[in-house]
Amino acid sequence: MGMSVSPPRPTPTDRAAPRVLAAAQLANSVGDGAFYTCSALYFSQVVGLSAEQIGLGLTTAWGVGSLAGVPLGQLADRRGPRGTALLLALATSATVVAFLFIRSFVPFLVAACLYTTAQCGLAAARQALLAGLVEPSERTGVLARLQATLNAGLAVGAAFGGLALHAGTRGAYLTVFALDAACFLACALILHRLPRVPHVPPGTGTTPGEPRLAVLRDRPYVLVTLLNAILLLRLPLLSLALPLWIAQRTEAPEWTVSALFVLNTLAVTLCQVRVARKVTDTASATRAVRRSGLVMLASCAVFATTALSGLSAWPALAVLALGAVLQVAAEMQHSAGAWQISFSLAPPDRIGQYQGFFGSGIPVARTLGPALATTLLVTFGPAGWLLLGAVLLVAATAMTPAVRRAERVRPDASPIPRYEIPRRKAGR
Repeated sequence: MGMSVSPPRPTPTDRAAPRVLAAAQLANSVGDGAFYTCSALYFSQVVGLSAEQIGLGLTTAWGVGSLAGVPLGQLADRRGPRGTALLLALATSATVVAFLFIRSFVPFLVAACLYTTAQCGLAAARQALLAGLVEPSERTGVLARLQATLNAGLAVGAAFGGLALHAGTRGAYLTVFALDAACFLACALILHRLPRVPHVPPGTGTTPGEPRLAVLRDRPYVLVTLLNAILLLRLPLLSLALPLWIAQRTEAPEWTVSALFVLNTLAVTLCQVRVARKVTDTASATRAVRRSGLVMLASCAVFATTALSGLSAWPALAVLALGAVLQVAAEMQHSAGAWQISFSLAPPDRIGQYQGFFGSGIPVARTLGPALATTLLVTFGPAGWLLLGAVLLVAATAMTPAVRRAERVRPDASPIPRYEIPRRKAGR
């Protein structure tokens, strides 16, 4: 791996960095919430694209974005994360504006690829920026606060999007897109307030002949990222799988989907920071991930029972609410553990590159998750829930040995204790 370079320690002028990062997160998440709520209907009703074209375009775009995250993360390492994040926020704003002028599939596909590339690169650059401004022991707590801010912003943005959907006019949709572009412009201006984080000179921390994108050769980290991507298959459950399940297999009222979404958002906003406080190293992080797998299996089992015959509307609603509580508890445990693991196993001089690769699990899960989840539930019904829960439990359990393996090849990391029973000394 070569010699590692220690990241610069935060200075007193950096202490406000978490608040500034949270303000930037709030700005772009409000825009995202509005955009995600209205984009599908805008592209179909205003632009005139078919559902197949929208699905193909977004699947292709998120695939491109996931691949672009690694080189853009490396760019943040080499050129400085603040400047890179600022430029990518501006690029995201520009691509959203470009959507306003699209009238056919090919320009839509190009703009969507540029949008997802900028989004994935921005996520990696901001992680590198956070790593340079926040002490390692405080990163998981700061990320928890950012996640809570993200959920609050998405809720506010979704409310604006809901108003546009209610109006149902071309002008309302265009206003939402303009709001999203303005929010990313505000995000760039806020990021500009942060102090500069020194970049890593080319060749620093590497050995002769080592590839520039070294994360692709770091097999233990690749395995950890793959397991995390499997765990992220839970992402489409709330937005896609559960709505279909509730409509087709339960007697619960139609507004149940909205209620469960609000429940999830409020829980993460109010409780994510508290959950993350218990995660301070890779040992506590892998324990959190293991627990998330067990709780997720329990959640899937609860959801499966709602298909039982004779379960009327209100009992079905109560069971679905219980499953949603378990699901969001698992989500918060997994998020806290994954944040700690991703930073702890990344070389200090390649935070952006490694975070770009680790973050690629999100677009991959959003691309493959909907097809997998709907196929399991439509084909196997309640058994599909149990199978999905079992897959997530296996991945969560496998995370501990995978992290141990990654730490063995990175001697500067803190090993996970194995909790072996001590042998008695002779004569006792």
